[in-house]
Amino acid sequence: MNSVDESLESGDDAVPRWYVIQCKGGESFRAADHLANQGYEVFHPVLEVQKKRRGKLEWVSEPLFPYYLFIRLDRLVSNWRPIRSTRGVLKLVGFGDMPVAVDDALVATLREHGSDRQDATVNLYFRAGEAVEITEGPFKDLQAVFATHKGQERAIVLLDLLHRQQRLEMPVSQLRRC
Repeated sequence: MNSVDESLESGDDAVPRWYVIQCKGGESFRAADHLANQGYEVFHPVLEVQKKRRGKLEWVSEPLFPYYLFIRLDRLVSNWRPIRSTRGVLKLVGFGDMPVAVDDALVATLREHGSDRQDATVNLYFRAGEAVEITEGPFKDLQAVFATHKGQERAIVLLDLLHRQQRLEMPVSQLRRC
């Protein structure tokens, strides 16, 4: 019996299982963020790859499976209704109206050998109030305080200039932790 048959016939509906969500084109990161904000356990495996942007090589995170991510749910306790209307989500993958569980060993292997977005973003994203150093541009080598993200690639930092804290907007790629 294969894993699809087992998931359809499993009698233990209260055990959380991993399911696959198909996302709208280019919106798997948005879907993962919105689902996590709703309290769902989400696994979004990513790869760090170098891409040329504006004439420079940069490290960027790309989904290991474009258009797909994993979500952990149980059939009895989890609220499945908000999933379909979450931004970036297209549908739960299944046969007919029945979502099909993915083998836990597959997700465990991916987690062990790959990287989850939360792990990958540790070096890319900052928390409010965190000390950062500016690595490029006219303020290179100056220390600032991270204020907030402005989209996925921009940030607002507070920099002490002329005895006052000035708000500056800059690319996140120009910041690093102190």
